[in-house]
Amino acid sequence: MSSNESVATMERVRVEKIATTPDWYAPYRISQAVRAGGLVYVSGQAGFEEDGTTVEGGFLAQGRQAFRNVGRVLEAGGLTFADVVKVGILVRDMAANFPHVMTLRGEFLAEPYPADTLIEVVALARPDWQIEVEVIALDRSAA
Repeated sequence: MSSNESVATMERVRVEKIATTPDWYAPYRISQAVRAGGLVYVSGQAGFEEDGTTVEGGFLAQGRQAFRNVGRVLEAGGLTFADVVKVGILVRDMAANFPHVMTLRGEFLAEPYPADTLIEVVALARPDWQIEVEVIALDRSAA
């Protein structure tokens, strides 16, 4: 495929922004999610409320809120967790929080479980964040 053919193919793929109200990522020039090529890519969501404050109560409380935030973005795109085919979870302190990640997976995901990547990080965008969750979902409306 020539570079001109590649550009022409990319131009045909429509990219649509998906956002909740309020759009907590707008000030940072980040889309909460984009729909493209039959998939929806949800940006990493952390354990924060709509007003931007981090939830209190530790890792599990933040993790539940992060997954709820992912769920809200999916819903804004007409999707649910049942449409998720890939999950990326970034955590601080893997040794202490791995069992909690298993709990969160059980609460929000179901068979057939999506593909998953779990990564320990030194820090996230804010120093009080302990977990961030991103997903890729199948856009069944595009089929």
